[in-house]
Amino acid sequence: QSQLAESGGGLVEAGSFRRLSCEVSGLRFERYSAGWFRQAPGKEREFVAGISSSGATYYSEAVKGRFTISRNNNQNTAYLEMNNLKLEDTAVYFCTADRLDPAQTIKGWSYWGQGTQLIVSS
Repeated sequence: QSQLAESGGGLVEAGSFRRLSCEVSGLRFERYSAGWFRQAPGKEREFVAGISSSGATYYSEAVKGRFTISRNNNQNTAYLEMNNLKLEDTAVYFCTADRLDPAQTIKGWSYWGQGTQLIVSS
């Protein structure tokens, strides 16, 4: 039974730092890519970042230079470090995993978490 569990969301101030975590179970995590999507109210779910099983990273233009995705295979966990948070980063953040290299489309990912809500305030 595969599961992805996000944590680390909450209410934060603009300009601050926050790290999200995604704990993965039921998979040989080291063989899978991991990724993060987000969905703001009234908008479509969008790709944020991905990391392949070999450690190659990918970012959307909206977060490149501010966010960092990483993984710890021994802990079966993926992370998303977010710097200089902006109001437009407010969204529900979803963790995802797949055997193939990271994709920017929802259909490119097989396993999903329930999401964690991040609210950035001024």
